[in-house]
Amino acid sequence: MNADHLVTMANQIGSFFETMPDRQQAVADIAEHLKKYWEPRMRRSLLQHVDGRGGAQLTGIVQEALQKHSASIL
Repeated sequence: MNADHLVTMANQIGSFFETMPDRQQAVADIAEHLKKYWEPRMRRSLLQHVDGRGGAQLTGIVQEALQKHSASIL
């Protein structure tokens, strides 16, 4: 999968959850959404993007979700 497309999709998910009043819950929900609805290869590609490019172009809340929950996302 194209990393740019995955970043766009992850940021859209992040935008939805960012409106929640409890940021920590929002961060956990982003990770849960990725685990539940994304194929494993999509999750791996996104995490490789974070490892290789430092999460370039990901919003702050998505980066936080990936950093805090990367082990459970795989």
